[in-house]
Amino acid sequence: MEINDAVAGLSALAQAPRLKVFRLLIAAGPEGLPAGEIARRTGVPDNTLSAQLAVLTGAGLAVSRRDGRRIIYSADHATVSRLLAFLMEDCCGGRPEICAPLAGITDRACCAA
Repeated sequence: MEINDAVAGLSALAQAPRLKVFRLLIAAGPEGLPAGEIARRTGVPDNTLSAQLAVLTGAGLAVSRRDGRRIIYSADHATVSRLLAFLMEDCCGGRPEICAPLAGITDRACCAA
């Protein structure tokens, strides 16, 4: 991942409502959620939700697809993985004990049934 792409992704997450929406999309998985459900679950007003989703999709962190009359949004897990890898690439200066707690978090987050 190029540094400018990482900056765009991190910038997109740097506002509480967008971060809330993003976390919900991550939890929803590849199936995603319709915009109305995202608004209901996050409490983000409909009139600002479209702007929040536009920023996330513009940064490559979310994607949308049409399902009849609904638009379904989901996290772009490939981009999210690249962003996380970019952040972790030089982590801990070669001292794995510093990053060990992160491994536990990723194991629980990625592999929870």
